[in-house]
This record gives sequence, structure tokens and C-alpha cells, in this order.
Amino acid sequence: MVSWGAIAQQISQVTGKPFMARVIREAHVSALNHTTILSDDTESYFVKHNAPGFIEMFRAEALGLHEIANTLTVRVARPVCWGATDEISYLVLNYFELSARTRSDDIELGHTLAALHARHSPYFGWYRDNTIGTTPQINTPHADWAAFFRDRRILFQLDLARSNGHDGALQELGHKVAEAVPVLLENHKPTPSLLHGDLWSGNCLANDERPIVFDPAVYYGDREADLAMTELFGGFSPEFYAAYNEAAPLENGYQVRKTLYNLYHVLNHLNLAGGGYLGQAQRMMAQLLAEIGH
Repeated sequence: MVSWGAIAQQISQVTGKPFMARVIREAHVSALNHTTILSDDTESYFVKHNAPGFIEMFRAEALGLHEIANTLTVRVARPVCWGATDEISYLVLNYFELSARTRSDDIELGHTLAALHARHSPYFGWYRDNTIGTTPQINTPHADWAAFFRDRRILFQLDLARSNGHDGALQELGHKVAEAVPVLLENHKPTPSLLHGDLWSGNCLANDERPIVFDPAVYYGDREADLAMTELFGGFSPEFYAAYNEAAPLENGYQVRKTLYNLYHVLNHLNLAGGGYLGQAQRMMAQLLAEIGH
């Protein structure tokens, strides 16, 4: 049984306003975590929760939300508090009534995402590791983007795939792609930009006629990696891309690089959800190798 009273007490302590969870209802909006809405007569809070061992995942997500919020660019759900009880670990966020984005929301998102990407770091990575979904995401800083993406993204996911029983052609093609990363990124020298990191359409909705994003996996990387993921599962309008390119035009070669960047997410989905993504990953690898004549 979840001790909602203890979580309500922490909310009261952090906000300085008495809060008692009079209404508790499941939200059913996440495939990876449990989600619950707590309400009293005046306030509501959205709680993501999982087993106690997931506390560092929620801590990292909260810090990532703060990192984005402090830029005053893309609007995010703000963390209220996080912690663990004997039963669960949890992250409490301000509650929003959400709706589908409109084309005007996408225009604003394009401009504010470009502004987020204008926040730079001296290195690629972040000051701490976090997660992509529930998979560890290694952010150890590196000065070279190609090496960072090869080692911390592609090779890490390939190693995890092997441990999950995905060997054979996937590993053979994957290691060829990893070796080719410096060639695929040759003459492309991105500045380390602050990324949302998991920017698919399901992580961006609207509230009060403005776009809002959530569930980040932040790090500093090539801004094209965020743009690439917006294309992976669809859901962003032409107005979004036009607004982004108006503010920060993409460089030549993006069409090839986006396949490389999205390979990371497809491999992660393979590791999270199983073999349904195996064929897609192998096709992407073959496409990338064909680009360099392999």
C-alpha cells in the first residue's frame, strides 16, 4: 500500500502550503512508470512512481527539468519534490490539464527549442548520468562529439543488446556503424547544445494554449539529435520545422546524420521492448553503411 500521506506531507513542507491528498486517481499515461494524480480542494499534483530502486532515475529527471526550466526557453513541467518510501520511489510534478498541440503551438515550440539549443557547454555530455526511458544513459563529458556518440550512445546500446540476447547480424552491423561514426560525422563540428534528449511527440503536448514538454533525458550534444527524434515517431507539423529553421537553420548532411542519431533510440526501444525493433535497427545500420560505400 502506497503511503500517500507521507508524500502529501513532503509536498506541504516543500511548498509551504498545507496539502492533504483527498482525491487519489490513477492517470495511466506512462508505459514505464505508474502515474497518479493527488488532489485536495485547491491543488493537484502529478506523481510518477516506481520501485524504490528507481530513486536516482527520478532525481536525474528532476535535475534535468530544472536545467531546461532555468533557460526560460522551452516550457516544462516543474518538479515539486522527489524521494522514496519503503514501497516506492517517486517524482512529484505540478499538474497540468493537457491537450493536443495546435499548429500555433508547434510554431512556438520551434522557436523556443532553437533558443534551448543556443544554451551551450564546453563539453558533450552532462555532469551526471541519467536515463532514456528506464535505460541508463551515460553522460561522462567528452570534447569530441563523434567519440562521445560512438562510445556513450551506440556502443553502450549494442553492449546492452548483446546482454539481452541480440547477437549475430545486429552486432556485426552495429560495430561496423560504430567504427564508421567518425566518417559519418566528418566535417560536422557541432557546438554542445542543451538537449531535451527524448523529444518524441508523446513528450510534448499543450497547456493553456502553449506547448509544454516533459520526460527529458537531458545532456549537451548535437542539436540535430533532438530534431531527428521529432521525426522518428512523427507528430510534429511542417510549421514546427519551418519555425525552427527560421531561427536556427540546419546544416547540410542532416538527412544522413538523423538516421545515425535515431539509431540510438531504436536500439534503446529494442532493449526496452524486445525484438519488434530488431529489423528496423538493422535496416538503419545497412542504410548508414551504404552512405559510406560499405
